[in-house]
Amino acid sequence: MSSFVIKSIGNALNTASYISSKYASDKALKLFATPRKGRYNDEQSQIVSSAEKHVLSYNNQDIAVYNWKGKGQTILLSHGWESNASRWSYILDNLKAKDYNIIALDAPAHGKSGSKLFNAILYSEFINVVTEAFQPEVLIGHSVGGMASVFCLHNHEVQSVKKLIILGAPAHFTGVFHRYKQMMGYNRRISNGLDSIVLERFGKTVDYFSAANFTKDFSAKGLIIHDKKDKIIPYEDALLFANRYKNAELITTEGFGHGLKDKSITPKIIEFING
Repeated sequence: MSSFVIKSIGNALNTASYISSKYASDKALKLFATPRKGRYNDEQSQIVSSAEKHVLSYNNQDIAVYNWKGKGQTILLSHGWESNASRWSYILDNLKAKDYNIIALDAPAHGKSGSKLFNAILYSEFINVVTEAFQPEVLIGHSVGGMASVFCLHNHEVQSVKKLIILGAPAHFTGVFHRYKQMMGYNRRISNGLDSIVLERFGKTVDYFSAANFTKDFSAKGLIIHDKKDKIIPYEDALLFANRYKNAELITTEGFGHGLKDKSITPKIIEFING
């Protein structure tokens, strides 16, 4: 979506907010929670075609799960925004070579999973359902998949998980929301309205949802990987995680961007899993 279109939508909702701030805020939140892509194309479908397919459920919503079976540790992979389980293609062969039992899921409103809308809290519940079914020892989450993995461990007793790897993950929802509001150019009516809807729907203020703060008491060993030049989630988020997550190590990269798909990172991930 071009910056002109983004600003045009933002201006239209700003105008609508003078008639009904509630209507405009609801529309703004729906826009925020609706992925524009993330369903499978033919090439992406081919990547997951070799996996054993499972369909689990949370609140009558399908959770698409893919399993590349192995005899080693079970690893659960959670992708980020506007993506799907195929995003892990760059690392799958390396994980298979170690005979790990590899599980990946599609987030809400992504891939073949259900729901028309996405949020990290719902995603964390999807992840929890999958952990209950497959009992992974290791969680690996990219971007909001990392945040949702943290939310899952914070909200549920997940005894099987011993290690957590987060790649380019946002440290707090406040920052994510602020960047969205800023990008769209929303006025104060919509900005305050969005905050009020979060409180109304989830019973907590926006600043409560701090993934970094949630890691303070984690017993699972952590690995934080973040690129200094990440243009989507600022490197400062990684530093915040490192400051809060006492049982974690930070690996800083430079030049791999938000995707962090460079092959040089893979040996470090495998070393951490086996360590």
